[in-house]
Amino acid sequence: MAFKKLKIEALVQAPISRVWECWTRPEHITQWNFASDDWCCPSARVDLRPGGNYCARMEAKDGSMGFDFEAKYEDVVHEGRVALLLGDGRRAVTQFERLGNDTRVVTVFDAETQNSLELQQQGWQAILNQFKKHVEG
Repeated sequence: MAFKKLKIEALVQAPISRVWECWTRPEHITQWNFASDDWCCPSARVDLRPGGNYCARMEAKDGSMGFDFEAKYEDVVHEGRVALLLGDGRRAVTQFERLGNDTRVVTVFDAETQNSLELQQQGWQAILNQFKKHVEG
């Protein structure tokens, strides 16, 4: 099945080593992996190697809903790239580019079919914006 690809990006004002640490370590992922302040990420598990598992629990703070975002790492290049294969066959690839003391983070992901492309783009971008805020904070 061919999926529509969507792209999000952010310029993070931090060295690539800090950006990489915050992207790949569970204790950081739980601080930024949600699209709005009424959601949270109470837990994350990372086995950062090709074939390793990734899981982040995402929940509404009021307890009304939640889900596990699960994937397998397809490719990991230290401070360069993370490629995930989601359970439904979609992919998400994030590239990290050193720009002096800043880092450009670009994710290209396969859209799902339940929500509009615009909603997905906004949601994933909101999470990336939370990531930027966490790293720079």
